[in-house]
Amino acid sequence: MILESIKNPRDLKALSSAELCTLADEMRATLLKKISAHGGHLGSNLGIVEATIALHYAFESPRDKIVFDVSHQSYSHKMLTGRADAFLCADKYDDISGYSAPDESEHDFFTMGHTSTSVSLCLGLAKARELTGEGGHVIAVIGDGSLSGGEALEALNYAGEFEGRLIIVVNDNDMSIAENHGGMYRNLKLLRDSKGEAQNNIFKNFGLEYMYVDEGNCIDALIEAFESAKAYTRPVVVHIRTQKGKGYSFAESERESWHATPPFDIATGERLFDKNSDTSYANLTAIALLDKMKTDPAVVSLTAATPTVAGFTEDRRKIAGAQFIDVGIAEENALAMASGIARAGGKPVWAVNSTFLQRTYDQMSHDVCLNSTPVTTVVFASSIFCGSDVTHIGLYDIPMLSSIPRLKYLAPTCKEEYLAMLDWSIEQNECPVAIKIPGKDYVESGRVARRDYSKCEYDITIKGDTVAILALGSFYHIGQELRKELASKGINATLINPLFISELDEDTLEALKREHRLVITLEDGILEGGFGQRVAGFYGNSDIRVLCYGLKKEFPIHYTIDNILKENRITPPQIIEDVLEILR
Repeated sequence: MILESIKNPRDLKALSSAELCTLADEMRATLLKKISAHGGHLGSNLGIVEATIALHYAFESPRDKIVFDVSHQSYSHKMLTGRADAFLCADKYDDISGYSAPDESEHDFFTMGHTSTSVSLCLGLAKARELTGEGGHVIAVIGDGSLSGGEALEALNYAGEFEGRLIIVVNDNDMSIAENHGGMYRNLKLLRDSKGEAQNNIFKNFGLEYMYVDEGNCIDALIEAFESAKAYTRPVVVHIRTQKGKGYSFAESERESWHATPPFDIATGERLFDKNSDTSYANLTAIALLDKMKTDPAVVSLTAATPTVAGFTEDRRKIAGAQFIDVGIAEENALAMASGIARAGGKPVWAVNSTFLQRTYDQMSHDVCLNSTPVTTVVFASSIFCGSDVTHIGLYDIPMLSSIPRLKYLAPTCKEEYLAMLDWSIEQNECPVAIKIPGKDYVESGRVARRDYSKCEYDITIKGDTVAILALGSFYHIGQELRKELASKGINATLINPLFISELDEDTLEALKREHRLVITLEDGILEGGFGQRVAGFYGNSDIRVLCYGLKKEFPIHYTIDNILKENRITPPQIIEDVLEILR
């Protein structure tokens, strides 16, 4: 097997054209084998195998710096840079990240997993090279979907006047995660259809040099183009046309659903579990919104290129029609546009993963909250229970959103509360509202949820004394377990479901002083600047002791749920140790 002999990109130089093609076949088969067992990003990685081989054949990494945008399509790059065992050996599958990681290899230059950043990063690398006199090429590899991000367009704009060498490889497979959206894609189609000869050329209009490779899955054609690109003394775009999902029929024909996948059966394409199960909050959200859309044309759902975050599969998008908007990979535009819709009387609901919500803090603060527009933001994956890759951690939402005035941030614990909050938020017109989706599939509590969340009032689930447990959102079940174990030790604790993240129910907190000595807060997020610390601040000048449980401020890497809970002392036995110590 040729792949097993590749320990460094330099090893490619000794291979013939036929051997490079054989290597591509081996890499594609290896990708299928690992991802089918482990899960991961499939379509984009299958499509860029030949381009990655050609890049490493033509350039001299790490002296020549190759930066993959998003970097979820860097699996082949990792195979060729000394990490093939993590794809060939099942017991080593978890030895590497699914994204670029400098701590793994000198061939990776940034830890990155958010899109549209590569051209900006590479402009910085190239500028530093010019300033220091260092040699080498800098190559940004960016997909056509990523071009819709504002940062990518800002970088292309600057690159048009940059006086230095920079190679921008545009990997055009005519797809984002779902279909592309935006006017620029008409021009990309024109360029593909004309084999790069169209007079109207978005890249040339930015002032960039331009080359086109129609056979973007042909190693020889790619090597020839990359060698030619080396001769340019100013930024050049090498526009390559590739096939997303190449070599696997299911991924070629259903490109959206195979962008990323859980484990699956290679022969049948059957997924081993459904990431959008009937009991997921994503599925619940889409059903609820489609139901409201039937009777209210003002209701509109927005996404920034991640439609299935809120359960809007292709068939549901067709049902929603004009009441569903995908702005492409452009979170800032999505939220500002939602504010405009709300100002004009519409009822916008923006669904977003917490990790991408970080990209639009200014729009939330300035365009939405400063203007008090009644936008509903549904925040997914803001939990320790939602993935553990450091580039996609969404644990910083509570301090981030709670710091913004006028925003009401809510934390449901079950299906009933979520649907009630969503319905109330859509119909009210007083303030912006965000809803923190619990990190697991929903539970049906059987409780009748309140219908109005305009006033901050906590739910006292069980009235007790001495110890009060304020268990927020996803951590409510930990609060339930903790109360049960405290009861076994003779402590009849009060259990409270706060519901409100960004506000304090001061009446309830004040009332707890009468019969309680200790207040415990539990939150699924970073402790510093979070819900618990605000509660502790309220009790600062009283005799009430407060124990706050959440996560320490860090970028946690490849954690397990059990370990991260124990490391932060969020398990009931650990909390009881702390409680008993204080009560003594």
